Amino acid sequence: MTDLGTWPAGPGAQPAGAPSGSLADLLERVLDKGIVIAGDIKIDLLDIELLTIRLRLFIASVETAKKAGIDWWETDPALSSRAARDALTEENARLRARLEALEDADADTSEVAR
Repeated sequence: MTDLGTWPAGPGAQPAGAPSGSLADLLERVLDKGIVIAGDIKIDLLDIELLTIRLRLFIASVETAKKAGIDWWETDPALSSRAARDALTEENARLRARLEALEDADADTSEVAR
């Protein structure tokens, strides 16, 4: 049997050997270093796989995530006004190019008809 330590008497007492520190310290450490939680959920019926859900959770600060090469929030138009503006600028350029190509094709067919 494993000895889990003894509880000191009194309200709010912590077990002997418990790590000292606050929740804020723990949160700061997790955000600074990052933490990954991964898991799979499988639903089988009579050895037939019906559903598989793969969960991956990465908890970190923005700076830590960027160091890990994760920056999807910067390129998602739903989350970034700059990304939305860039997407609109790109779409505008594509539409202008198509319009120019159509006008050139129309001008070529007009010259042939004369």
